[in-house]
Amino acid sequence: MLTQAPNHQAPHHPEQDAAKTFRLHDRAVAARPMEVALYLVATPIGNLGDITLRALEVLAGADVLACEDTRVTRVLLDRYGITTRPYAYHEHNAEEVGPKLIAALEAGKSVALVSDAGTPLVSDPGYRLGQLALEAGLKVVPIPGPSAPLAALVGSGLPNDAFVFAGFLPTKDKARRDRLAQWEATPATLIFFESPHRIGATLAAAADVMGSERPACVCRELTKTFEEFRRGTLGELSAYYDDERQVKGEIVLVIGPPLAKAAPEPADIDRLLIELSKTLQTAKAATEAARQTGLPRKELYQRLLELKSEP
Repeated sequence: MLTQAPNHQAPHHPEQDAAKTFRLHDRAVAARPMEVALYLVATPIGNLGDITLRALEVLAGADVLACEDTRVTRVLLDRYGITTRPYAYHEHNAEEVGPKLIAALEAGKSVALVSDAGTPLVSDPGYRLGQLALEAGLKVVPIPGPSAPLAALVGSGLPNDAFVFAGFLPTKDKARRDRLAQWEATPATLIFFESPHRIGATLAAAADVMGSERPACVCRELTKTFEEFRRGTLGELSAYYDDERQVKGEIVLVIGPPLAKAAPEPADIDRLLIELSKTLQTAKAATEAARQTGLPRKELYQRLLELKSEP
């Protein structure tokens, strides 16, 4: 069903167009003809009402619809009266199905790709299909919409002028702490996916590595009936999500950027410079002091010269 003889001008069948509709408030809406391309369609992360009109038209109009789980996608399609048959494409069959989807594109068919929820290619096997399409010189069209990382970010109340989506953290404690240490000094809000049975351990590790006073937010069941944003410091959240608390639902953890460090007192700077100068040359001592304090090296160098000249 996914392949046919190469022909970018695929034969037109009027009876197929009649079935390419979607339903809005019991009214059938015809999907317009689609250009041959791989369409990456964002789907709701919980509330089915979050689908966009453009996404509905693509899901109804695509010649081929690929998805992670046909049962999950079928719920969305039925909600909007879309009869397109979904085909499974996931991490376990990507090596087999991916080339078939590329062949369908090369044969002149439009292909839509959805994940179970959110935007395809974001922590998702669809990334490989997108790469295959681009390598084959095929057009890739994003159909934006629901996104768990962005929903969590804007709902968290944490700074959003600069942010990093870092996906899932490792499951083992040491690897998890090492990864958190890599992100610890990043001057941006950090966004992670996490499972409910690991959130307690992750918060404890984050509090140890990044500091217990760093602000964060645990975003649970986004857009669903029991949506929750629990805000606090990493220390407070770690205490709340202890090992005994049973947590359910999908979770996004948002951690605010590093806290600004208080400027050191002049007397403390002088002591640091004198101590460093005992084992380092003046220039190197100033460089190391700048690294530790964040103060300008030139000013520290001049101050160390003054200290050395004092009786």
